[in-house]
Amino acid sequence: MPLQLFQPTLEAARARIAAVRPAEYARSRNALDGAVTRLSPYITHGFVSLPEVLAGVATHHRLYVQHKFVFELGWREYFHHVWRHRGERILQSLREGPLPEAAYVPEMPADIRQARTGVAVIDEAVRTLYATGYLHNHARMWLASYAAHLRKVHWRAGADWMLAHLLDGDLASNHLSWQWVAGTGSDKPYLFNADNVARYAPAAWHSAGSVIDTSYEALDAIARNPWPVPAQPVGEGVEEPPLSTQPSSVAVPSAADVADRDIWLIHPWALGEPPADLPAGCLSLGWWPAGAHAARPWSGSRWAFVGARMRALATLQWHGSRQQLAQALTRARSVQTSGDGPMGALLPPMVRQRAVLRLFSEVDQPCGSFSAWWKRTTRGVERLLDLPGLAELSARGATGTGPRRVRTGPDEVPPGATPPSNKNERTAP
Repeated sequence: MPLQLFQPTLEAARARIAAVRPAEYARSRNALDGAVTRLSPYITHGFVSLPEVLAGVATHHRLYVQHKFVFELGWREYFHHVWRHRGERILQSLREGPLPEAAYVPEMPADIRQARTGVAVIDEAVRTLYATGYLHNHARMWLASYAAHLRKVHWRAGADWMLAHLLDGDLASNHLSWQWVAGTGSDKPYLFNADNVARYAPAAWHSAGSVIDTSYEALDAIARNPWPVPAQPVGEGVEEPPLSTQPSSVAVPSAADVADRDIWLIHPWALGEPPADLPAGCLSLGWWPAGAHAARPWSGSRWAFVGARMRALATLQWHGSRQQLAQALTRARSVQTSGDGPMGALLPPMVRQRAVLRLFSEVDQPCGSFSAWWKRTTRGVERLLDLPGLAELSARGATGTGPRRVRTGPDEVPPGATPPSNKNERTAP
């Protein structure tokens, strides 16, 4: 089912961009059946960039900088801003949460992983995750909140588990979102109750009479109490899909394969079209970084999704360590790839990295909150074409996602519209 819902092609990504209705998105994005884009697997794996997404939408819809759709694209770039500045430290709690670290268990309980908690919203979320490789962001928040605050699961254990099963599993977005929910990446824990679920989810998800059918005051007290809500497993549940650390039938790096060749290096997070200015006869080489996959295994659905796109792009594929890659590439004439920031640490020094085109201006100083980052990155930005990513695409003369004319909105926010606040519930595209 995952590959039926998310076809691993650039054409599928562009079709989703063309189908975006930003006004409906802004009105309904918090509902599980709302007009969300489901573009995240394509963005995570580099089929398309954020500037290409916004440019493609803006060719058909008049937008302004403070539009909710633009704002939500900013959340993804903000999380990568934090990752660039903090690196591996995002895998540790950024601040103290509601309880000491020792109060939380280091693994996801079996009844949650098997979708047999007896809390309908949680069990439906887990089933959906396994069946599709995707969850609406509201469902991710509910699942994370239940695990962290009611069952006292350490946010890192939950984040690692969810990352493995998501087609769009992005380390920065996923782990920092779990921290935001847990209260270690925000000033308070994110909580939800049965009324919230009934407002935004289909009937099968409703959880009246369950442990979450209570007031927010009661839930806050539970979150600050070190004793977990007792597990009450029901039914047979579902089997968790197995995880794997490597692709099947892929060669190890070999210098003979690339001797005296110009190389365009493709990796799982850079699955867009190769640049048009590569040397003639350039070899498209796919690399699966063994160290990264050993640390963070994937479900079979994600291997299938990424693998299909890799096969479509790469003439040759390798699976190996950074050292093996470096040794094999010593005989290549030149090597280029798309990637910067944390991804750059995985690459040997002889690889020339073409910077990923960002939608917003880089903020040099680390920002401890989204609102601080948003204020700095949009300072002086009055029109969409003032955003660096769109300006660069415009200078290149094409977006790659549709008609070339970007329809910008008014220079000022329209009457009655106000800049969004990160205190509101947020739902990434």
